[in-house]
Amino acid sequence: MNQSTTHNPVRRRQPGLCFTGLLALPLLLAIAGGVAAAEPVDVVVYKSPTCGCCKGWVRHMRANGYSVEVHDRQSVQPVKQAMGVPENMQSCHTAVVDGYVIEGHVPADTVTRLLQERPSIKGLAVPGMVMGSPGMEGPRKDPYDVMAFGEDGTARIYERR
Repeated sequence: MNQSTTHNPVRRRQPGLCFTGLLALPLLLAIAGGVAAAEPVDVVVYKSPTCGCCKGWVRHMRANGYSVEVHDRQSVQPVKQAMGVPENMQSCHTAVVDGYVIEGHVPADTVTRLLQERPSIKGLAVPGMVMGSPGMEGPRKDPYDVMAFGEDGTARIYERR
C-alpha cells in the first residue's frame, strides 16, 4: 500500500475530536458563567399602579439587564401573604426572580449575587422605604441592610449597603 491510501487512525480521529470540543464549548462557557450571565432573568413584579418608587425599581432592574414583567394590583398584601413575606420584612412591592422572593428595593447587583450563590432561603428584602436604595433615590443615601429570610420567617443580614 502506498502512503497516500494508508489508514492513519490518528489523522482520522482529529476531526472528530475537534467537533466534540466544539460541542463541549457551550457547556464550558456555561460553567465559567459566560452563557448564563448573557441571558436575561425574568423578574415578575407585583406593585401598586400609582407607586413611583416601585416604577423606579423596575427601571433600575431593566437598566441592569433584567427583563421585568409588571403586574399592577390595587392591594399587594395578598401577594405578600401568598409568597410568605414576613410582616417585618415587607415593603411596597414584591417580586419573584427564579423562584426567589424579592421584597422591596433590593439592588440588582444583589439579586445577581443571589442567583450566583443560590442559598437555601425564601428570598431577600429591604424592609421599609430606605432613602437612597434603588427606586428611592433622593437628596441623601441612608445605610441599609438587605435581609435574607427563610421559609420559617427567620431573617439574617445578607448584605450591608
